[in-house]
Amino acid sequence: MIPHSYFCLNLEKYVLGYSMLFNSYIFIFIFLPIALIGWYGLNRLKKYKLACLFLSGMSLWFYAYFNVRYLTIILCSICLNFFLSYLLTKIPTLSMEKADHIKKPLSLYNRIGLIAGLFLNLGILFYFKYYDFFVENINLAFHTDFNLKHILLPLGISFFTFQQMSFIIDRALNRCEHYDFINYLTFVTFFPQLIAGPIVLYKELIPQFEDTTKRCFNSSSFARGIYLFVLGLTKKVLLADTFGLMANFGFVQTFSLDAVSTVFVILAYSFELYFDFSGYSDMAIGLGRMFGVELPINFDSPYRSCSIKEFWQKWHITLSRFFITYVYIPLGGSRKGKARMLLNTFVVFLLSGLWHGAAWTYVAWGAMQGLLVVIDNLGIIGIRGREEKRPSRFHIPAPLGWIITFTLFNLSLFFFRSSSMLAAGQLFKNLLSVNFNGKLFEIAAQLDISEIYVLKQALELAAPGMVNYLYLFVMFALFILAFYLIFHRNAYEQATYNELTSRKCWILCILFIWCIISLSQVSTFLYFNF
Repeated sequence: MIPHSYFCLNLEKYVLGYSMLFNSYIFIFIFLPIALIGWYGLNRLKKYKLACLFLSGMSLWFYAYFNVRYLTIILCSICLNFFLSYLLTKIPTLSMEKADHIKKPLSLYNRIGLIAGLFLNLGILFYFKYYDFFVENINLAFHTDFNLKHILLPLGISFFTFQQMSFIIDRALNRCEHYDFINYLTFVTFFPQLIAGPIVLYKELIPQFEDTTKRCFNSSSFARGIYLFVLGLTKKVLLADTFGLMANFGFVQTFSLDAVSTVFVILAYSFELYFDFSGYSDMAIGLGRMFGVELPINFDSPYRSCSIKEFWQKWHITLSRFFITYVYIPLGGSRKGKARMLLNTFVVFLLSGLWHGAAWTYVAWGAMQGLLVVIDNLGIIGIRGREEKRPSRFHIPAPLGWIITFTLFNLSLFFFRSSSMLAAGQLFKNLLSVNFNGKLFEIAAQLDISEIYVLKQALELAAPGMVNYLYLFVMFALFILAFYLIFHRNAYEQATYNELTSRKCWILCILFIWCIISLSQVSTFLYFNF
């Protein structure tokens, strides 16, 4: 993996030139209509298997559009995992009904299947994502000179590998049954969740594809799917990409920022990451609903959280679920005493940091988050007014808890976004500087966006010296809007519980047109890099 790939301009151009993003013309106007027409058309003719095969084919086209060579990787991964699952059906074991009630030690064959599944999936992930990182550190530690392979990370490999690994683990543990190849292929490749999650479990998706009663077009579900998709597109195109202009410029200027500009740069990245991932999650769920498929919630307004523990119950929910189910609980969970529970928690977050990228900055970020959650689990401080099972020595008001949580998470992003540990350390040093060098104006000037073109031109004619203050005003307005939106009812809540009135539909149309006009500056989603 190339660490922090969104810093690399050449790779960014490569991704944008060859991937079919949700926020691209080819996806919205060509791919999506063909996929919907084919899916519902074949289901209407009761060609259910053919419909799943068609959807899988479209999903593989979606994936191969990034780089056709990586089609081989995902297909080999799917076939090998499916074959391993098939071999597990040949092992004499308890029936599924009995296995639910009788705890029996795993047979030798089940254990071999479990080890083979872990070796297969973790081996693929290690080679493509961590090989260069491992060799680089071996060279550094032992003064060797092993060659790096400079492997370009296949799109979405962390997501589809974890998804299949969860299936194989449950197969080896007799928790689920074997499925036919078409359903399994559709489960892994379903394009709304293929590239950046959510990490879906087999029991959440395969039964929906097997249920033919869900194959009929549902106008209400389809409309709410469009609603979610457009709101997600708005978050990505109009908010995340705009904050990204300031964040990208600011992190390039890491060693020349003052305290004030450092604060605004990290806030810009924080909101870029928030609206980028939130937008993708909304679009994924919305696309699923358009096809009559319910995907799990992966993002539940985490910036409202008043504690770090609460934060991680709302951010990347399906990844947390994976680590709890397949790492935390097997390590002993909370069953072996408090000290062991705290250690298991820390290990989970350390692995979560490494999952995000092959760089020590990600490991440091995971370690910081793990340490904060461990401290939270000690129960020293509680949130006043919150029902908590654990007793706490001190209680603080919820607003203070929110300030502490939001601040600590943003400080951890110094590691998450920086290109090196040296650069991350410099950002912490910047916070202690007392000088103001005017970098804030340069950061704000990155907001030279088309929406303010007319006003900017008028100011350049009437009062040229005021243009920089216009950018500053736009920047402050953008941050105020972001803080308002994170406390406002989120897109999923609106799409699920609110009535779709004609007024909202008109607003949705305006937002969609606005986004379409802005797609000329299309950018990739940040979580594509993980």
